[in-house]
Amino acid sequence: MTDYQRKVLRILYNFKSGRRRFPTVHELTVKTGKNKPDVMAALNALIEMKYIHWDDKSDTVNIVILEGWERESEKTQLPKAPLYKQENNTSMDYWTKY
Repeated sequence: MTDYQRKVLRILYNFKSGRRRFPTVHELTVKTGKNKPDVMAALNALIEMKYIHWDDKSDTVNIVILEGWERESEKTQLPKAPLYKQENNTSMDYWTKY
């Protein structure tokens, strides 16, 4: 999932929970700063990935959110930082021996 698709999904989810309705396509263009074809492409990608269901595309009222959050398996994994190993504990002696 791209950052833009994630952003559209979060806007849909938060807008619905806060205002009890889905944003219109125009409101999505305003909130995302993108034009209508970009918003529609993101919505179609969310449909293909089964995050939303939208049969009647005449209005955003017909959107059903299937998953409001990115799936754990699709999240980008950051490399784990190596553990810091200190050879001599002289700097920790003050905190641990007194």
